[in-house]
Amino acid sequence: MGPPVVILPLFRYTDRETEEMPMAKKSYGEKEARAGLKARLPHLETFPNQFPDYEICIEIPEFTSVCPKTGQPDFGLIRIRYRPRSSCLELKSLKNYIQGYRNLGIFYENAVNRILEDIVAACRPSSAVVTGEFNPRGGIKSVVEARYPRSDQNPKS
Repeated sequence: MGPPVVILPLFRYTDRETEEMPMAKKSYGEKEARAGLKARLPHLETFPNQFPDYEICIEIPEFTSVCPKTGQPDFGLIRIRYRPRSSCLELKSLKNYIQGYRNLGIFYENAVNRILEDIVAACRPSSAVVTGEFNPRGGIKSVVEARYPRSDQNPKS
């Protein structure tokens, strides 16, 4: 026979122990929350659209940025889907724009929403969706999606 098996009881905090536990300090403030939103990035260029009523899907599998709090690199896939009106995104300028995030401290949520806002400003699509699928960090995978028009916006704005 092998060594005896020891079963340890599940550890649970009592009410008194949880009352005495120190509260977690707020470690993220406005500085981190707004990081990267106003940073200067390469210009997104466009070209005249030649066709009506279709969708363009662009995948960028090597997106990188930096966590504004820890300085650690973040990696992920960015997917852009949009329905062009009068202009389309020029891909080389999009590549340069995305590379501008490489050393930029910005949260996932902010990166996805900023990419959406910049695309809408550049080519004024009838609709757009930007999805970021970020590689796991600490055992957690994040997927962030932003849509245009926003629920509180008119698509013709």
